[in-house]
Amino acid sequence: MTYKLAVLPGDGIGPEIVAEAIKVLDVLRDEFGLALEMETAAIGGAGYEAAGVPLPDETLALAQAADAVLLGAVGGPQYESLPRDLRPERGLLGIRSALGLFSNLRPALLYPQLASASTLKAEVVAGLDIMIVRELTGGIYFGQPRGIRKRPDGQREGFNTLVYSEPEIERIARSAFATAMKRARRLCSVDKANVLEVSELWREVVERVSADYPEVELSHMYVDNAAMQLVRDPKQFDVMVTTNLFGDILSDAAAMLTGSIGMLPSASLDANGKGMYEPIHGSAPDISGSGKANPLATILSVAMMLRYSFDLEALAQRVENAVGKVLDKGLRTQDIFTEGCELVGTVAMGDAVVHAIQEMRE
Repeated sequence: MTYKLAVLPGDGIGPEIVAEAIKVLDVLRDEFGLALEMETAAIGGAGYEAAGVPLPDETLALAQAADAVLLGAVGGPQYESLPRDLRPERGLLGIRSALGLFSNLRPALLYPQLASASTLKAEVVAGLDIMIVRELTGGIYFGQPRGIRKRPDGQREGFNTLVYSEPEIERIARSAFATAMKRARRLCSVDKANVLEVSELWREVVERVSADYPEVELSHMYVDNAAMQLVRDPKQFDVMVTTNLFGDILSDAAAMLTGSIGMLPSASLDANGKGMYEPIHGSAPDISGSGKANPLATILSVAMMLRYSFDLEALAQRVENAVGKVLDKGLRTQDIFTEGCELVGTVAMGDAVVHAIQEMRE
């Protein structure tokens, strides 16, 4: 079959890194048989510039009709003065919700070539391979009521609602258990059940679902301890499952264990395996247009797309192996550069991955 891909470059470095990922897809299509059609649309700040809203109707329609979505990044300081509902981040939250992308898979995998780039000792992070499964369409980011109000004493207060239903918890738990079944069969559920009623329910439902996955060893950990353990002994974890807010924070912490947030991809999946794929870093407006951005997280997001939405494991491995070969050659963008390596820019790194893919012809 021919797959349809919606390409949403977004803002900041988004167009630069997505351009390199498209080069990878082009070579897979032209030389390795990938049947793919791509169409580009605006989102985030680019969506606001084009249509006055961060998620234009045309963009959402394209994403809904596609088999997968490739996203760059959204946001920038020029949009911070906009009303909250018009800011670029609302486009990202909106498309996740509209497409039902409730399961966010965020791998924290340390390439052995980058052990020295981590801020932790090499022996602590060597061999690191964690998958964080983050619930993505519920919790405090979406809960109602929310807002800023004035109290009787005249002072203002902000308020947000943290809420999860049993079905929401069960579906993310099943996604996490299924992920653990494909790995080392160990799942750690992260919550704050000692102080939050929502977490009490979360833990209860996860325990109930675990009965359907007897092969998976389930453990529980409070989020503050989990943050500490990620730094103290990260290799104790295989798969972690947690809420939207906790997952947002823990996955960024795990990213730095690998040497750079610029190395880590992500997949956001619906109940049927359709996904949106994006690097977990932001739009990095401070380096936008400078040619310094690391495109590897976006290229590795393409590999996740090939694996999870298109079921093309061989092509996914080809992309991942190509990234490894480029790192073996000592090529580094600024964020992962260490002494003795060759400093390259965004385009050169993308070209190197394409060349490595071409070298692996059977």
